[in-house]
Amino acid sequence: MSQPFPPCLSTARLRLRPLLPGDALALCRYRALPEVSRYQTWKSFGPEDAARLIEGQRDAQPDEPGTWFQLAIIETATGAMIGDCGLHCLSLEETELGITLAPVHQGRGYAAEALAAVIVCLFGPLGMHRVSAITDAENHASAALFQRLGFRRETHFIDHVWCRESWGSEYGFALSRREWELRPARGQGDRSAQQTPRSVP
Repeated sequence: MSQPFPPCLSTARLRLRPLLPGDALALCRYRALPEVSRYQTWKSFGPEDAARLIEGQRDAQPDEPGTWFQLAIIETATGAMIGDCGLHCLSLEETELGITLAPVHQGRGYAAEALAAVIVCLFGPLGMHRVSAITDAENHASAALFQRLGFRRETHFIDHVWCRESWGSEYGFALSRREWELRPARGQGDRSAQQTPRSVP
């Protein structure tokens, strides 16, 4: 990674920054909802889970292979935390992305706006070669979100993961820096603000 991750990323409507101890309640409010956990690896999310996630981020860096670097998504107009975005360092050349958004804030293009800002940072100053994502095959909104951002669907893992007492299938998406630079310019208002399954710790 060529440069340190910036302390904050800003877009037209959002700020993305590392998690803070004061984010615990907001994390629980949306991560504990059944409609949010449906496509995630957790079945429940309480105060202890939030505290453990935040504590694990205290010394985290986005360029340590095998680790997650989590960002809070803040709505600039209200100052409210509306979701979180995860960066999973697979290697010094590739990062896996994931995003979780509170249902009340879905459908406004926030997910696309947040991810676009992270991707620009990863491919630009941070020097990543490739960005990837994994989604549940039944989470059509998340799959559509990554496709709108220019990702290719590379894989379809059938009966790939054991979750909630059954086998589930997944899609794998990827985007290279060259593909990102060559893609046509698009707005960030895609109506695709759904959580991205299995891409958060």
